[in-house]
Amino acid sequence: MQDLQVEREFRFTTGDFERIRSMIHARAGISLAPSKKTMVYSRLSRRLRALGLRDFASYLALLRDEDSSEWAGFTNALTTNLTSFFREPYHFPILAEHLEQCAQRRKHLRIWCAASSTGEEAYSIAMTAVEALGDRPPVSILASDIDTRVLAVARAGIYPASAIDALSAQRRRRFLLRGKGAREGYVRIRPDLAALVDFQRINLVDSAARLDGPFDAIFCRNVLIYFDAGTKRRVFDSLQARMRPDGLLFVGHSENFTGMRTGLRAEGKTVYRRIDAPLD
Repeated sequence: MQDLQVEREFRFTTGDFERIRSMIHARAGISLAPSKKTMVYSRLSRRLRALGLRDFASYLALLRDEDSSEWAGFTNALTTNLTSFFREPYHFPILAEHLEQCAQRRKHLRIWCAASSTGEEAYSIAMTAVEALGDRPPVSILASDIDTRVLAVARAGIYPASAIDALSAQRRRRFLLRGKGAREGYVRIRPDLAALVDFQRINLVDSAARLDGPFDAIFCRNVLIYFDAGTKRRVFDSLQARMRPDGLLFVGHSENFTGMRTGLRAEGKTVYRRIDAPLD
């Protein structure tokens, strides 16, 4: 009953939905299925309320200008963010071993966390680097996302204490500060660990995005599943082009490269090593 009441708040036509599907695909490469109409309505209705608009036609009119400040709100509303510390934990021992091997050959290592969300994944990578290479690891981590809201959370590095339930007591003591007073019930990433990570807004489908590479490892987990086949191929090629020839690519458990020609070799569960020459 509640859903029916919400549907009456703003007029939302099939044409509005199709325009939104086209716009988010062009802007962020996200392919929205026809079944996502209710989800789109629910998320964007919040933007209409925040802006004091009466209908979706008025909202979409704001986005006719490619430089409109509302594009950030639009994109943020339609992106999905789900993460946690050491999610898909089988990846991190592989990363640790890889970093130890790379450190024997290179003075400085680079890692890209290509969909960092609120930061837990990037900080998990940083923790792994410290555990593998020492308190001052020769590692820099680029952590990126298209959503400006989650990047703000990630940069702050402050989380509810419940977010670290999966961390061992040793990791909590080594990498986190517990809040006191008004901050009780929260934890903060220690500054020395946070210093290893640089958070930036990067759109994976933007061919003009400039990134310093190559990277010894790239994490792009549970992202490619939101793209159609053509966009997935372009993003994958871009990722592979920024990997070192012996670099590792970590992807999500729901992602695969079936039917795609790659220069990668499986190294473990959803982990791939680049074995071809750099792409042009």
